[in-house]
Amino acid sequence: MSAVLLVDDEPGVLFTLREVLADRGHRVLTAKNGTEALAQLDEADAVLTDLSMPGMDGLELMAQIGSRDETLPVILLTAHGSERVAVAAMKQGAYDYLSKPFDIDEVAVVIERALEARRLRVDNRRLAAEQTLGRRIVGDSRPMRRLLEATSRVASRDVTVLVRGETGTGKEFVAELLHAQSTRAQKPLVRFNCAALPADLADAELFGHVRGAFTGASNSRPGFFAQADGGTLILDEVGELPPAVQAKLLRALQEGEIQPVGSGRIDKVDVRVVAATNRDLAADVKAGTFREDLYYRLAVVELVVPPLRDRKDDIPALAEEFARRYGERFGLGTVTLEPALIDALARTDWPGNVRQLENTIARLAALSAGGTITLADLESATGTRPDDREHAPAPLDDAADPAPDARNGPSLKEQVEAFERGLVARALDATGGNQSEAARRLGVSRVTLIDKLKKYGLGGKR
Repeated sequence: MSAVLLVDDEPGVLFTLREVLADRGHRVLTAKNGTEALAQLDEADAVLTDLSMPGMDGLELMAQIGSRDETLPVILLTAHGSERVAVAAMKQGAYDYLSKPFDIDEVAVVIERALEARRLRVDNRRLAAEQTLGRRIVGDSRPMRRLLEATSRVASRDVTVLVRGETGTGKEFVAELLHAQSTRAQKPLVRFNCAALPADLADAELFGHVRGAFTGASNSRPGFFAQADGGTLILDEVGELPPAVQAKLLRALQEGEIQPVGSGRIDKVDVRVVAATNRDLAADVKAGTFREDLYYRLAVVELVVPPLRDRKDDIPALAEEFARRYGERFGLGTVTLEPALIDALARTDWPGNVRQLENTIARLAALSAGGTITLADLESATGTRPDDREHAPAPLDDAADPAPDARNGPSLKEQVEAFERGLVARALDATGGNQSEAARRLGVSRVTLIDKLKKYGLGGKR
C-alpha cells in the first residue's frame, strides 16, 4: 500500500483529501507544517503540499525533500493566481501542481501518476544495481524499500558509511550495493574482517608491511587500504577492531594517510570506507571499548539493515530466489517450493535472519532430487515444522539417525561425511552462520572450514 503525505495548515483541506485518498486505498499521513512533514518523510511515497504556509512554505519543503530523497515526487497545491510560481517550481523539481479549489478526481489521478513515476525510478535504480552486482536484489517490503532507497541516495555521495544490523541480515550486501552504485564502481572493492586477526596482524593486513618488519615478513606487502586505493574498503565487524589499530584507522580516515608496519614513510590513499557491525558502537563508546572520535568518523551516514522478522513480506521471494540459486549450483535444474512450505517459512521467526533462511533452503536443496520441495521435506530434515516454535528450524541431526545396515546402507565414507556435514551445519547454525566462530568451535582452521562448506554446499558469514 502506497503512502501519501498531505501537508496543509487548513484542517478542512487535510480532512477532505485524507478521506478521498483513503477511500482509494492509499495510506494517508498528514502534517500541519513543513517541520511535521519532514519528520514523517521516510514513510511517504508521494507528498502533496500547500504552496503558502506559515514558516516553511511549500517551495522550501520541496527543496529539503529533494536533498533527502530525489525520487520522492512533490505535488503543490496553489491558490488562484499563483500558477506562475507553481510552473517555476516544476522547473526546480516539483512533479506537478493543482490549483485550489481542486477537483477531487483530478487530485486522485495526479497522485496515481506520481506514485507510478516513483516506482519506475526506484525500479530503474534497482535494475542498474543488479546489473553491476550480477545478482538479484530481493526485498519489496516497506523496511527494505526504505533501506534500498537510502542506500541509493548515499551511494553517490562520497562519505564514510556505517552499516548496522543483526548477524545474518545482509550488511555486507548493502556495503557492496553502496560500492556498485557509487562513482567508484569501476575501481577495486576490498573486504577485511576486523575480527579475523589479532592486533599486530590486523595492523599489517590493513596498512601493509615492509620486508623484515616482523618474523616471517620475508617480502614487503601492500595492505588492504593500498589495494583499495581509488575504490571502496569494507570493514566487516569493525567493532572488534583492536584499540591500537583503531588509532591508525582514524588517521587514515582523517588524513587519507597510512604507514606500513616497519616503514618510516607515509603513503597517501584515496579510499571510501564502509564499515559494518552487529554491535551498538555508541554503547561501546560509552563503555570505553571503542574510540568516540573514530565512531563519529565512521558514522557520517548510518544505515540500519532490518532483521528478517521485521520484513516477513520478503520471505517468500527470498526463499524462492535461494531455491533457484542452489538448484543451479547443485545441478538440479528448476527447484520450486510448495506453497505450504513458503507459508510456513513466512510465519517463522529467523534469529539468524537471511543467512539462516538461506542455509535452510541450501540444505533442503542439497538433500533433494530437484523438482518441488515440500513442507514434508522440511519436517523430515528438521523433525519439526518451522512455525511450531519461536525459533527457526534446527539443523539436520545426522548423529541421531539409526545406524544403517552395513551390508545394504551407505558406505563408511558416506556415513562419516554425513556425520561431519551435520557437525558443520550445527556449528554454523549455532553461530548464526559466522565462519570464524564456527571454525573456532569445531577446532579447525577457517580455511579447512571453508573447504567443508564448499564440499557440503553450506554457506556462512566470511
